[in-house]
Amino acid sequence: MQSNDVHTIETAPITGQKPGTSGLRKKVAVFSEPGYLETYAQAIFNAITPAGKTFVLGGDGRFFNSDAIATILRMAAANGVAKIIVGQNGILSTPAVSHLIRKRGADGGFILSASHNPGGPNGDFGLKYNTENGGPAPEATTNKIVACAEEISSYRITGDLPDALEVLSNIGTYALGDMEVEIVDPVVDYAALMEELFDFNAIRKMIDGGFTLRFDAMHAVTGPYATEILEHRLGAAPGSVVNAVPLEDFGGGHPDPNPVWAKELFDHMHGPDAPDFGAASDGDGDRNMIVGRGIYVAPSDSLAVLAANAHLAPGYARGIAGVARSMPTSAASDRVAEKLGIEAFQTPTGWKFFGNLLDAGRATLCGEESAGTGSDHVREKDGLWAVLLWLNILAVRDESVADILLDHWQTYGRDYYSRHDYEGLDTDAANAVMADLKTRLPTLPGQTAASLTVSAAEDFAYTDPIDGSVATGQGLILTYEGGARAMLRLSGTGTEGATLRVYLEQYAPPDGDLTRDTQEALSDVIAATTQVAKIEKMLGRAAPDVIS
Repeated sequence: MQSNDVHTIETAPITGQKPGTSGLRKKVAVFSEPGYLETYAQAIFNAITPAGKTFVLGGDGRFFNSDAIATILRMAAANGVAKIIVGQNGILSTPAVSHLIRKRGADGGFILSASHNPGGPNGDFGLKYNTENGGPAPEATTNKIVACAEEISSYRITGDLPDALEVLSNIGTYALGDMEVEIVDPVVDYAALMEELFDFNAIRKMIDGGFTLRFDAMHAVTGPYATEILEHRLGAAPGSVVNAVPLEDFGGGHPDPNPVWAKELFDHMHGPDAPDFGAASDGDGDRNMIVGRGIYVAPSDSLAVLAANAHLAPGYARGIAGVARSMPTSAASDRVAEKLGIEAFQTPTGWKFFGNLLDAGRATLCGEESAGTGSDHVREKDGLWAVLLWLNILAVRDESVADILLDHWQTYGRDYYSRHDYEGLDTDAANAVMADLKTRLPTLPGQTAASLTVSAAEDFAYTDPIDGSVATGQGLILTYEGGARAMLRLSGTGTEGATLRVYLEQYAPPDGDLTRDTQEALSDVIAATTQVAKIEKMLGRAAPDVIS
């Protein structure tokens, strides 16, 4: 690759180039419009002053990934970047990008993904900027990017790179004008980190003793990572990793690891030939689903179980400093933190809000109800990390997933929990539901709906305990007498229409009924919240589109 031919191309602000909770996500058809990617990428470059700096670049392999990488390489060279570290064939999982930024002391990174959203020519695409700590850009940085996007007038780019994709397939170092491009194996550094954190010998011994597992990579980025670690390094039987080859359209599937979109795995784990352990990960490798033989582990429960047992893994043998969860995530991890005598934090949705807590050593484990779990080993959620921590715990305790989960509930109680998504809503209608409920919050305490009485209602705001920054308008919380909660917010990860997410929680103490059907256990809080928020009346929806 050789080009010193820098062009300055006129452009103008483009409506909608404002990142959500995880970067800018749009349909492929939008991102691939002439000048769209270039305009947003230049806004990022303008905001971060890239000259002389080093960055990491990679994505989940979805459609448009390679074209976008070639464009960003050309723009980086034109903007004076000193070096770009790129995953071979443009592949890097999101946690692997975070690790590389931290390991190499890079100044930041560009992640090309729309996470769990569908791929392919008619699917979604996204671009997210991570800062020098390896984590998603904080709001101060994203606000600066938005400001630059709103006043942009041109972008800088070098000439064509006809050999760019061919070069990306070959590990090594190349020159693009005055910029150095290093192509690296996407798996090796990440796998080495996992070996430092977990007792691979104990997991190998468990597998050698007959323990069986199934990991569904959903034709997404974790296929190569899971195959190398689970099959090659830990000795799981060949074929234990299914759907292992990353595809541009994720094989026509929806790479979201939950019982709806990973139904094949879910059903297999509840069938007669189920292995001991099942797991799945999403498009860019930062989410996870955990399933035992005949039992599904809700993400909120998974975070709590991992927090209670993290000390069993070498990387956390000294214990954990604290646990942080997003506001819509159940309070199960709070109960663990209280018993361990450590701090518990409730943040807005979005992994960027965990960064300061992790950097300051105030939190070690973090989690979100949307199947994201991670620790201070990187500054992103990490799907395969969660799978390996579960395997480490299973190896040490020599119990089944079901036994560990039941023991946890008998110790801490159970937070029955579910998320109800109302998808494809008219944006104005969805906003109206939230605005109407927000207006009525002060009047709700003391009111009874269905069989529950509202004890508190709030518009959630967060003050960062490290830097004092304030985030407002992060969702609405309804607390009911008797240990039930409901949280409502509009999703920030979609690309069309609006999605109203309603999170529902009912606590049962350790001596309570711990084995009820989740939706049945939540029936009262479902009815009460539907009535209080006027969901059916205002949206005309009798039921959610997705229950998870």
